[in-house]
Amino acid sequence: MPLYEHVFLARQDVSAQQVEQLVEQYKGLIETGGGQIGKIENWGLRSLAYRIKKNRKAHYTLMNIDAPHAAIAEMERQMGLSEDVLRFMTFKVDAHDDEPSAMMQKRDRDDRRGGRGERGERPGGRGDRGDRAPRRAEGE
Repeated sequence: MPLYEHVFLARQDVSAQQVEQLVEQYKGLIETGGGQIGKIENWGLRSLAYRIKKNRKAHYTLMNIDAPHAAIAEMERQMGLSEDVLRFMTFKVDAHDDEPSAMMQKRDRDDRRGGRGERGERPGGRGDRGDRAPRRAEGE
């Protein structure tokens, strides 16, 4: 059977539990159609590049699917009818990666850094000017 990677975006005002219910619903559709779901990754609530149906954020989910095309077509049809799904995209791939996706690896890197931003904390803390002389007040 063909291998697919499928990503869908759920509305920002649905809960994480409701996103899991959507995943289970679509997983049932795929299994009924004779396929199976491999890895499922929840990327969490992320900001969108632009508004989609008045939403600025969305819950992102990735699914690795091994199923016939008819099952994929039915799942996409159901997603198109759902008000909770903003966008979806399915890619046909040659092989599935068992490792975490690039999005999950990025999240792990951010967690290890401690959320200090892109460059991290500067040595010496805030206000430390290193070997530079202190600023003079006007008129000195």
